[in-house]
Amino acid sequence: MLILASASPRRKDILSYFSIKFKTVTSHFDEKKIKFVKDPKSYGIDIAENKAKSLGDKYYNDIVLSADTICFANNKIYTKPESEKDAFRILNELSNTWHSVFTAICIKHKNQIFSDIEETKILFHALTDKQIKKYHASFYYSDKAAGYAIQKAGSIIIKNMIGCYYNVMGMPINTLRKSLIKVGIDLWNFLKSS
Repeated sequence: MLILASASPRRKDILSYFSIKFKTVTSHFDEKKIKFVKDPKSYGIDIAENKAKSLGDKYYNDIVLSADTICFANNKIYTKPESEKDAFRILNELSNTWHSVFTAICIKHKNQIFSDIEETKILFHALTDKQIKKYHASFYYSDKAAGYAIQKAGSIIIKNMIGCYYNVMGMPINTLRKSLIKVGIDLWNFLKSS
């Protein structure tokens, strides 16, 4: 059984693009236990691995899939906003600049752990205070890295992107595919017929 260790509806949606059977179980690992020390890649991988390990004993014989998405700019990370004020500050800081979105994927099966990470670069439009407030009034921000969404009309703030769209949503499909192959699951075998 594949266990998706995430409460993210977007990750569940992306995995549902395939016919693979999975069960969603929330990992209650406290991400604040991991300290950020300059490297966003190792930070994201540490969190994803700890999410998987937190369910490892209970689902030892299953394949546990976890992920973590962070935004990085100005030598600091932007995770989920803690308040509306914090969400405003983040978009204000990222306005009219490039930032990187990293999503780390971790696969745990018995004593094996496989991790990978993908980067997408995003350029925001120059945003006014009024636009940021209107954006947060229209889109739920507290469960998203840096408090924004790329899907649907959420991409109105994005001027340019280099890299994987699904990475910004929280589950880069090709990185996921490469990771699952290591435990014998090939997503090519789970394509849904239209």
